[in-house]
Amino acid sequence: MTPGARVAAAIEILDMIHDGQAVEKSLTAWARRSRFAGSKDRAAVRDHVFDTVRNWRADAVRGGSGTGRGRMIGRLRALDMDIEALFHGEGHAPAPLSEEENIAGQAPTDQADVWNMPEWILPEFERSLGEAAADTAALLQSRAPITLRVNVGKCNVNQAAADLAEIGIETQANPVCPTALTITSGERKLRNSPAYLEGWVELQDASSQAIVADLPEAVQVLDYCAGGGGKALALAAQGRQVIAHDINFDRMMDIPARAERAGTSIKLLATDMIEAEGLFDVVLVDAPCSGSGAWRRSPEGKWALTEERLTELTVLQDDILDETVQYVSQNGT
Repeated sequence: MTPGARVAAAIEILDMIHDGQAVEKSLTAWARRSRFAGSKDRAAVRDHVFDTVRNWRADAVRGGSGTGRGRMIGRLRALDMDIEALFHGEGHAPAPLSEEENIAGQAPTDQADVWNMPEWILPEFERSLGEAAADTAALLQSRAPITLRVNVGKCNVNQAAADLAEIGIETQANPVCPTALTITSGERKLRNSPAYLEGWVELQDASSQAIVADLPEAVQVLDYCAGGGGKALALAAQGRQVIAHDINFDRMMDIPARAERAGTSIKLLATDMIEAEGLFDVVLVDAPCSGSGAWRRSPEGKWALTEERLTELTVLQDDILDETVQYVSQNGT
């Protein structure tokens, strides 16, 4: 695909998102219709789409339209790219800009547009973050770095970094947690790297790793809202006996394979089976939340969250904590 054709594909997908379809579903639907697209093409289109979703409001203002085409024009203007070189109508590229499109659009000035956030979030966002709110909002408009957790049960951080560097994946230590490495280049090689396939490293945000690292010592731990098992795997890598639970058991279906690759084992339990295990010295509860900590990686969540849903989530979190306290031993955490 030519660069212009990639932009045209992104416009098509952005229109699907604008019409209410989920981001990943829209990308999958396009990929199934576009078997001709190679891996580099799919990656480039995906980057266009996610960068635009992160800047959903501002790009519509810059492009003068809320359509996929308008937002893509806005994204390219934000990057100061040569739009005529991409919108020329040849080789499946988008049609050239009309006179109206050339003069439409302006720099965003409204706070919600500049910060790229729903208006209702702004007061709470500022209250929570104070002077850091504006910088945090700006950070959410860029891609998140890819961070790895080194499986200390199989190797140390230096060994993992050296093994990755041999195949062109450069990393640097992440100060948030000693087991964290942030990829600085070559991230697209990770999935086929020996370090990943052999369980030396796992994808995991540094903040999630830090939560596990700060937990008190305990032999047996219950990860009550385990989901895909990222924290459960990190706990198991420390040599702990880990019990994983999720209200939706199917969310944990990948944990056994991931644990095997990591050289550990994790026991999966449904809710009605937990009591038989007795009490736990540590119960980890990563309860359903707004997902704001992952908005750089999953920007769709920023636009899907509503004030009503946030209230529902706080109530749900209280209910889950009330439920899980019964599983904590007398001197447990």
